[in-house]
Amino acid sequence: METLGRVPDLAYHRVRFTHDPRREVLWRSLCRYYFDHLVAPADCVLELGCGYGHFINNIKCGKKMAIDEYPEVLTYLDPGIVARIGKVTNLDFVPDRSVDFVFASNLFEHLNQADFATTLGEIKRTLNPRGTLNILQPNYRLAFKEYFDDYTHVSVYSDISLCDFLSANGFQILERRPGFLPLTVKSRWPVSPVLIKLYLTSPVKPFAKQMFIRAVVG
Repeated sequence: METLGRVPDLAYHRVRFTHDPRREVLWRSLCRYYFDHLVAPADCVLELGCGYGHFINNIKCGKKMAIDEYPEVLTYLDPGIVARIGKVTNLDFVPDRSVDFVFASNLFEHLNQADFATTLGEIKRTLNPRGTLNILQPNYRLAFKEYFDDYTHVSVYSDISLCDFLSANGFQILERRPGFLPLTVKSRWPVSPVLIKLYLTSPVKPFAKQMFIRAVVG
């Protein structure tokens, strides 16, 4: 589930975060069977660190916005998406209180805490009063053995510490799922829409090392 995009070094995308068609199957299924149910048809969705665009291209909503440092990101995004190449610490292309759903997958472990706090300030400015921040990323408590296999990881968060950091920066936690999804698509298991649907609905989630956190400004 490596959905990163903030590292501008093209070598990273050739070595660690190569384009993989299995991610398209994964994210199309995740949106269809889970994330689409959290978004209203007229909502504005903003993705931070959109990588190859798998989430933002597939989510069903009224308006789509995305940002990433990857210089080639625009070649992967569907027409009509309001996109910016740049740092997530600066969301000046997004109007105040205009976003209903902010999504970040496998992003904040790549930011130091000062940049994370700055980004949260920008998110608070852009979210409307009913808007939510939605975070999917590795849970160190469950993925400590693999956490630093990615050489661009600079910050460590568990579901507890991430929720505490959000609370310290003016957010209220709506939902905390310590083990939500497996860590990566790079495994011996097939990436199948049927299996993904069954996994999402199952109370038992083997190999789930990614957490999912939902929060509101509060």
